[in-house]
Amino acid sequence: MTDTPRNERVEILSEHELGRTLTRLASQVLETVSDSRSLLLLGIPTRGVHLSNVLAKELESLTGQTIDHGTLDPTFHRDDLVRIGTRMVEATDLPTTVEGRQVVLVDDVIFTGRTIRAALEALQAWGRAQRVLLLVMVDRGHREVPIQPDFCGRKVPTRRSELIELRLMDVDGEEGVFIS
Repeated sequence: MTDTPRNERVEILSEHELGRTLTRLASQVLETVSDSRSLLLLGIPTRGVHLSNVLAKELESLTGQTIDHGTLDPTFHRDDLVRIGTRMVEATDLPTTVEGRQVVLVDDVIFTGRTIRAALEALQAWGRAQRVLLLVMVDRGHREVPIQPDFCGRKVPTRRSELIELRLMDVDGEEGVFIS
């Protein structure tokens, strides 16, 4: 892969491809969980929250039932805040208990794995889930901890300096996945 100039972005997934990928991911989740009523989607800020909302709608259209979904902010459980800096913390918002639930952590991009490690630690503070799964739209590699997604929209080898951006219509006015 060649270096991409900073102000030039390349489309990895088009709007149509993103829609198909979301449908596939939702189907894979339903094939994996034993009972969709026990499902709890938890989006990781920032884009994981929006992706979780879109995924919940897709799952609801496939099952005909409401899917519980909320937000889990792992910021204060990170071990690399000095290196990456902080952003505005979002409130963790759980619509129900995690006890006995099949929790799907949802994030836009998995990179080093440290965000997910922190999310797992944060989740434990809220109870003991029956099962925890990880869904990401893009796996870009460069893992620093041994964490892999259970569901992945696309694997995209990147340079550490490149950025992956998930764009969603409700938030950005366009849809797709881009690299810059």
